[in-house]
Amino acid sequence: MDYRELSPDREFLARLETGADWREEIESLAVEEDVDAAWFNAMGAVQDAVVWFYDQQEGEYESVEFEEPLEVAACMGNVSILDGERFAHTHAVLSRPSGQALAGHLDAATVFAGEVYMRTFEEPLEREHDEETDLDLWL
Repeated sequence: MDYRELSPDREFLARLETGADWREEIESLAVEEDVDAAWFNAMGAVQDAVVWFYDQQEGEYESVEFEEPLEVAACMGNVSILDGERFAHTHAVLSRPSGQALAGHLDAATVFAGEVYMRTFEEPLEREHDEETDLDLWL
């Protein structure tokens, strides 16, 4: 296991803009506030979503699109630097009116309503390619 101690810096509460992209809104907050490392939690609702699942055998993301209103029952992730840009690594549990849950790496979603809590850290997190998993990981 690799790990390091991080020192908390600032905290933000944000309301996401209706009609904007969920993940891009989180990244915009990070850019606007010059955040290179953070952890966030969020909730709300989206009008549609693109969820990815990482196929460990193939080493590729598989994309699933949902063109329907969904509740964001839980959303969490972190902000780090990927290829020189701020990147919000976002996972979410989405639910249909029936209560059926859908979950995975949230690539994109159109915000209906969203609220985010973000805690930033003083030390930047930078993602680099990991040969073993074929993913861009930090530490």
